[in-house]
Amino acid sequence: MVVENIVSRHVSQKKILPTFRLKFANTTCLLMTDLFDKLLKNRGPLGMHSKESYGYFMFPKLEGDISNRMIFRGKERLVWSLNNYLGLANHPDVRKTDADAAAEFGFALPMGARMMSGNSDQHEKLERDLAAFEGKDASILLNYGYQGMVSAIDCLVDRHDVIVYDSESHACIIDGVRLHMGKRFVYPHNDIQNLEKQLTRATKIANETGGAILVITEGVFGMSGDQGKLREIVELKKKYSFRLFVDDAHGFGTMGKTGAGTGEEQGVQQGIDIYFGTFAKSMAMIGGFIASDDQVVDYLRHNMRSQIFAKSLPMPLVVGAQKRLDLLKSKPELKDNLWKIVNALQSGLKNAGFEIGKTQSPVTPVYLNGTIPEATNLIIDLRENYDIFCSMVVYPVVPKGIIILRLIPTAVHTLDDVNYTIDAFSKIYGKLKSGQYQADKIVPVS
Repeated sequence: MVVENIVSRHVSQKKILPTFRLKFANTTCLLMTDLFDKLLKNRGPLGMHSKESYGYFMFPKLEGDISNRMIFRGKERLVWSLNNYLGLANHPDVRKTDADAAAEFGFALPMGARMMSGNSDQHEKLERDLAAFEGKDASILLNYGYQGMVSAIDCLVDRHDVIVYDSESHACIIDGVRLHMGKRFVYPHNDIQNLEKQLTRATKIANETGGAILVITEGVFGMSGDQGKLREIVELKKKYSFRLFVDDAHGFGTMGKTGAGTGEEQGVQQGIDIYFGTFAKSMAMIGGFIASDDQVVDYLRHNMRSQIFAKSLPMPLVVGAQKRLDLLKSKPELKDNLWKIVNALQSGLKNAGFEIGKTQSPVTPVYLNGTIPEATNLIIDLRENYDIFCSMVVYPVVPKGIIILRLIPTAVHTLDDVNYTIDAFSKIYGKLKSGQYQADKIVPVS
């Protein structure tokens, strides 16, 4: 055996770092490399495009008041990319409440984690009101929706338990499931027949380990816009023993008669054992909550690491969330305005020949066929020549050859916005089909 010391140059720090290689006859086995060298060699499917994409396709800067029209690269654009569903981001009552709360409390109060020194009457009132709105016994506030969802899954299950989840679950669910030390099974998106198969497998294992089963799905799936089959899943409780955890980030405030979410929309809110909602969409701010039975929320409150070991949600955000919740409950015209735009946009796109999938929510995906370079050229044309800003979704989020233009209608959009957008989309679709956007690579935007 021969050991060679191979010198490699660290690109970013200009340091000489050794890598050791073992040679066994004609076989070379690489044992070790520098961490930063490895990251630079494989920047990931998105990072590989960072140089030409930064500031335009990724990490763009939208400026001005949050509304249907904002400034991008010094020019006003019609924006369809913000989850400001009810238009609360720039609502005058909300802006005043946020400013007054910041002036009264500052952003330091309450200082410390909720358990230690960061609790307040305002935090507890908001939790009671959220629980009542969702028809649950209690709720717990979360500093961030993503972080909270990951931590809640980790908290609820142990190695004896089995998780069964939808294949198109949001990344926060996937990351939470990855922390699980027990068995987990995935079922194809909204495939109830396959879900039954996974529940049969899960039941066998849970009977052997003495564990429990947690089924996780979404109320509204944020990429496709279709609803999770909550009614059918709740019906399975008659045959299988499991608890249902629903991430309703896109349903909270937009779905159901009162805006309580997709469970209310489908008439099965009481069949949802653990309900998750975020403040980052309909309420246009930061944070989230989980609502459930008293004992479940109490368990989370005393065991959920992301809340026990993190600073409490700042008072201006709590007061601001309370105001947004009050408006959500007292002004149904906000949701009515949203759905007026949703219905006009989705019916208009379908009538114009566009494929929008099976959306049953405000999320409006427009499916096209093309390469990544074609998608970027299309987006440049849409933004620079038609002044429309929407999100582009390509591989690896969707299969190669698929382009999704993801539109998020809001209560502050107008019917004129809808008509202009459909006309512009028809024009760019014609250019795409005729090959005008073809290219070998992504061209940086100057």
